[in-house]
Formats: sequence, C-alpha cells, structure tokens
Amino acid sequence: MELVLLSSDLEAAFADFYHDFVNHDPENAGFYQQGTENFSAYVQQLRDEEKGINLPEGYVPCSHFWLIENTVILGAIRVRHHIENDFLALEGGHIGFDVAPSYRGRGYGKKMLKLVLPKASELGIRNALITADEDNIASRKVIENNGGIFENVVKGKVFPEPIARYWVTCDC
Repeated sequence: MELVLLSSDLEAAFADFYHDFVNHDPENAGFYQQGTENFSAYVQQLRDEEKGINLPEGYVPCSHFWLIENTVILGAIRVRHHIENDFLALEGGHIGFDVAPSYRGRGYGKKMLKLVLPKASELGIRNALITADEDNIASRKVIENNGGIFENVVKGKVFPEPIARYWVTCDC
C-alpha cells in the first residue's frame, strides 16, 4: 500500500474508484467525474494545481495523492499548500480525504492520513488544519487517530453544516 500521484497507468483503477462513488456515495461522485470525461486532461490539471498553474479563483496550490494497493485506488487525499483564504482557513483546511465507499471502515483513511503528513511537512506545513462534518464520526476518528487536537466546531459559510476543526502536527 502506498501513496502515489495519479498517472495514465491508473486510468482503469480511477474509473473503478469513480464508479464505486456513483454506486455507493453518489453525493460525492461529482468531485471525480471530470476524470472520467478526459482522464489525461484531469491528470494534467492535478499536476498543474500542484504547481499553482491555471488555478481557478479562490484555489491555492494543492498536491493530490492516491492510496493504492495492487492497482486498486482505495482513497484520495489532498494537501493544500496553504490556507490563506477565508474558506480554507475556516472550513476547508490543509488536508481533505476520501476513502472509496467499498473500502470504508477498514483503516485506510487512518493509514492514508499518516502517510501524507510527512508530505505536508515537506511543503512547510508544521501544523495542518483538518476539518470534518461534525456528524462524520468516521472522519473525526481518522483525524484523532493521527494526533488531531480538536479546536472547535464552526458553522461554515460555504457548507452550512457544523464543521469540527482539528490541528495535526506534520513533523513526524
């Protein structure tokens, strides 16, 4: 099991990952739909985003990693290089992650976050803000199991649900 950058040789695995969301968590499938429309352009967009190239307004440079095992994508995790805008500083945080619906509850979120913390440290992030919906107990446990220190619950401006905010030390 390892964290990798998305590449052309993972197109079939990505399609399976996307369809897992479509079939079991359609509310979040849209985040990955673009990758099914033009995979090579999607991969390039993620690489550009990491370099800060062609960022939409309000976006910051962001590194995208994929947890894979035997060419199966188990999850995706993003590290935003900084949180210097109102949305990220309050709601979005430095790190966001998704475990493929069919692989949830098996510890992959915990493992994925553990593996990405040194990468965040390499980007100069010493303490990462990580958020989760207040009622998303699974995500909150992933954060807490990686040393997350609960700060508070806030009401989001973009996402109106209560959001639990945690700080995690990245110097592992």
